Amino acid sequence: MTRTADIVICGAGICGVSAAYFLSKAGFRDILLLDERPPLSLTSDRSTECYRNWWPDAAMLALMNRSIDLMESIAEETGNRFRMNRRGYLYLSADPAGIPALIARAERTSGLGGGPLRIHRSESSAYQPAIPEGYRAQPTGADLLLESSLIQKHFPYVTDAAVAALHVRRAGWLSAQQLGMTLLDAARSRGVRVEAARVAEVETENGRVRGVRLDSGERVESPIFVNAAGPFLNDVAKLVGVDLPVHTELHLKAAIKDSAGVVGRDAPLLIWDEPQTLAWDEADRRSLTETPETRWLTEPLPAGAHTRPEGGEDSQTILMLWEYKTRLTPPIWPPALDEQYSEIAMRGLTAMLPRMRGYFERMPRPQLDGGYYTRTRENRPLVGPLPIDGGFVVGAVSGYGIMAACGVGDLLAAHVAGTELTAHAAAFHPARYDDAGYQKEIASGDDSGQL
Repeated sequence: MTRTADIVICGAGICGVSAAYFLSKAGFRDILLLDERPPLSLTSDRSTECYRNWWPDAAMLALMNRSIDLMESIAEETGNRFRMNRRGYLYLSADPAGIPALIARAERTSGLGGGPLRIHRSESSAYQPAIPEGYRAQPTGADLLLESSLIQKHFPYVTDAAVAALHVRRAGWLSAQQLGMTLLDAARSRGVRVEAARVAEVETENGRVRGVRLDSGERVESPIFVNAAGPFLNDVAKLVGVDLPVHTELHLKAAIKDSAGVVGRDAPLLIWDEPQTLAWDEADRRSLTETPETRWLTEPLPAGAHTRPEGGEDSQTILMLWEYKTRLTPPIWPPALDEQYSEIAMRGLTAMLPRMRGYFERMPRPQLDGGYYTRTRENRPLVGPLPIDGGFVVGAVSGYGIMAACGVGDLLAAHVAGTELTAHAAAFHPARYDDAGYQKEIASGDDSGQL
């Protein structure tokens, strides 16, 4: 059996759904969105579900500003169906010697388009706290609090050792599932078809896409094929003879019931912005140092332990995340979960939230899950045409898929429609790797990428 479609999209994660939404909004009608799994079920809701426009890279910052503009516009149209807030990100440090570097980094990001930087050095300064819900009429840029008493006044649950708190303001979180369903429902209302199927083959002729063959044996003739396969981005790219420069990492997330109220229910996303060594009692430390498999738990670990409240006013749930050990692995479903993760993440949070130690004796039962983040070395996404006519890719949004989804979907639609591209589009084009200068730049850069 053979049928037709104007566009076939492979992958119904947040990028594929966003691509379908913006392509249908651009006027394409006969769009087929394919995935062997239910939409938005693989990785799209396995993160903090947060967003921010605060990036140390001009192209990424421009992309996020555009994406947030689009999310806010959709929130206005839908009565904020996906519960977008502007609580912000709060980066905390207890290192006075690091303040000049922190200011320099903040000034640089501000200058790239992140918004104004306001520095507060006393309790009498005009710092405006965030509202817990909603996103309207909130400051942009960032507020840097450099007075311990001011930090304690507004964030009394964090350690009194904190001497600097950078509150990024065009930031917060939302329901990833509801954002995805909002986009998907709108796309369906414009004629997008969603089907459960696996793309087994992409058919090409004379250097251009002709259609796809499904695992059922059915053929779909189509001149345009969009690879939005998330963790399987490179597997699908190989169906058109392309090898994408991406890899996958397993990232975990733990949720616990914070019955002691360690994290304020109106808190922003809280991030400990310093490397640290975990606190162990002497007996545990001796035991951990005895074998190479556990010795690393007594050694310095990276910055970035973070948490936020989850749920409404009556909820006691908090999310705990910390990428203390990068797990490079092919995407296997279901992912292998590390049962140590919840305790290690909790111990990492005690530097920022000392009352978390109260859970050491009897840790709340965690809910642990994880997903695969697909990324390029420099951690910029891939959005644009592949080296075959009619082939396109949108993905490699490691660690920022929810916040970037609208931006990359909008950009992908512009590529397919042949309309004017944004100034930052070239930074995400797959052909950027053909530039020897770009290759040299990323080879000499930090392997950790933009994040």
